[in-house]
Amino acid sequence: MRTRGLFCNWHTNRFLAVAAPKSIGGRKRVSRLLAATVLLLAAATMGCRQDMQDQPKYIPLRPTEFFTDGRSARPLIAGTIARGYLGDDTAFYTGKGADGKFVAEFPFPVTKEVIERGRERFDIYCTPCHDYLGTGNGRIVRRGFRHPPSYHIDRLRQVPPGYIFDVITQGFGAMPDYSAQVQPRDRWAIVAYIRALQLSQNASINDVPAAAKEQLEKEAAQ
Repeated sequence: MRTRGLFCNWHTNRFLAVAAPKSIGGRKRVSRLLAATVLLLAAATMGCRQDMQDQPKYIPLRPTEFFTDGRSARPLIAGTIARGYLGDDTAFYTGKGADGKFVAEFPFPVTKEVIERGRERFDIYCTPCHDYLGTGNGRIVRRGFRHPPSYHIDRLRQVPPGYIFDVITQGFGAMPDYSAQVQPRDRWAIVAYIRALQLSQNASINDVPAAAKEQLEKEAAQ
């Protein structure tokens, strides 16, 4: 690279030595010519520059002559489904079976972790109206909002899980839908927790497992 630079400098000096006149006036003309050449090259370079704010793009809803329909925003291809919105499991995404009826079973196993997740989501989204026990005496209800029914009435204790999932998804009466705030799996987790709440407020000693029942009886006898 050093040899190449020396070679170029030698040629440049040779050109200037030959081209530049010996007189002062000739040197001024050469200087002006060089200055004009530099300015011309700079202008040409700036003319080829394209800043980021000057991009070849279409602003949304701007027309175009490129497509026959005149729209720059292209319609989706028929049958296009956004990632994560296929919804091929009808029971999981709607709470209903192929017959259109509410499902009576959960679409996945209900574990302790699922119920804990449901309690967390319930405390965030449901307690303002339904309170922490599900009796319908939440804070905004005590301030004048419409009173929702208690989860512990016979009607709601007997509805299938799919019904509760559908109410969370679609809303009901004064209750808005929570499909945007709560993902489908978390809605099912909330349903599982509501079932646990219903059992906790309506259980009898006969619902307690045998080992735990013996422990409770011993404690009661003391």
